[in-house]
Amino acid sequence: MVNIRRILVPTDFSEYALPAVGYAAELARKFSAELILLHVVPDTILALPDAVMPTPAPLADLEAMVASGKQGLANVIASEQLDDLQPRAEVRIGSPAAEIIAAANDLKADLICIGTHGRTGILRVLLGSVAEMIVRQAPCPVLTVRPLTESA
Repeated sequence: MVNIRRILVPTDFSEYALPAVGYAAELARKFSAELILLHVVPDTILALPDAVMPTPAPLADLEAMVASGKQGLANVIASEQLDDLQPRAEVRIGSPAAEIIAAANDLKADLICIGTHGRTGILRVLLGSVAEMIVRQAPCPVLTVRPLTESA
């Protein structure tokens, strides 16, 4: 029998991420599972200085981004009316796919519920898809949720 005790929901606060939060919340209610919302502050700015930015971003900027992530998670909890689930909110810094997989391991997630959208063309070739990387490397099942369409 499937026993889901912990559901991890990564979010970048985009319109594509919200449907996954909704699915995860419903599953958490049905399974009486813990809901964990995760936002990853990408570290690419810190790792890839260039001619325009010859030094890494100042620590204050990183702290502001983390604070913004925490506020964003609080906003999602409020807007999606998740208070009854008492969700855990986590902010991590790093590569989104790697941090999501690490969080799934660290938190012993039984399911990852992640939004995805149809990124195509050269962006997909150059950047890859975070959702695809998670599906391939996750230590648990992954539910990918497509964005809602007007015709649905």
